[in-house]
Amino acid sequence: MGKDNIIKSMLPETVSMTPKGFIADELNPKQFADCHVLFFDKILEISSSDIEGLEGYGEFDDDCKTEYGTCREFLIDTFSEDKEGYWYNWREMFETTVLDRGFVEKYLGEMKDRIDYCEGKRYLVNNNTFFEIMITDGKTTVGFPDWSRSGICDFLLDFAIMDLNKPYLHIPELFVEYCKKRDIVIPDFKERFLCMAYYKGIDTLRWHASIDDTESCMSIMKSVSQLKDRIYAL
Repeated sequence: MGKDNIIKSMLPETVSMTPKGFIADELNPKQFADCHVLFFDKILEISSSDIEGLEGYGEFDDDCKTEYGTCREFLIDTFSEDKEGYWYNWREMFETTVLDRGFVEKYLGEMKDRIDYCEGKRYLVNNNTFFEIMITDGKTTVGFPDWSRSGICDFLLDFAIMDLNKPYLHIPELFVEYCKKRDIVIPDFKERFLCMAYYKGIDTLRWHASIDDTESCMSIMKSVSQLKDRIYAL
């Protein structure tokens, strides 16, 4: 059974991997505000998937197996310098790109300080909830055609990615109100959200630095640096 078929077998039937509609990036802020519940509903449905029999943390390999035994191992090893492949010796970019050593070290430290809050939080995550990838009709459905980065982690990762992508949409602020209306209690929400956001923020930052996308790097750094005040104000 292929990776996509394994994932499909885990997902609730209400979550579509072959959605019809348009790219969610086409929604303006008002349109998103009007239909944000659709997105939140579907991400929570993803997190409700049955992952019995799947161990560990991290992105899936081709057989939907994960590489790490703990969340801490997963998050920290993501930024190892000796990983073979694209990110081998990635810290050399501090000398050759816009990537700022002080900024990266600060927020990797902030991430590490919060990992314990996420330890034990094991859910199926899409891990690619950028608006240019999700599909919606803006009224009744949201779907997720790309599961190439999917794996096991704290489900707040998928919400943190949305916020990193478009911080002006106020994803965590809307999500807190959404949870209040539905009597959903998420223990240690603030620290878990920050941990996931710092993890994905630095990971995304180094990608944009690697392709010399200075504008995106500046935007990510601004978003990451402002996030703690936003979350702690909730």
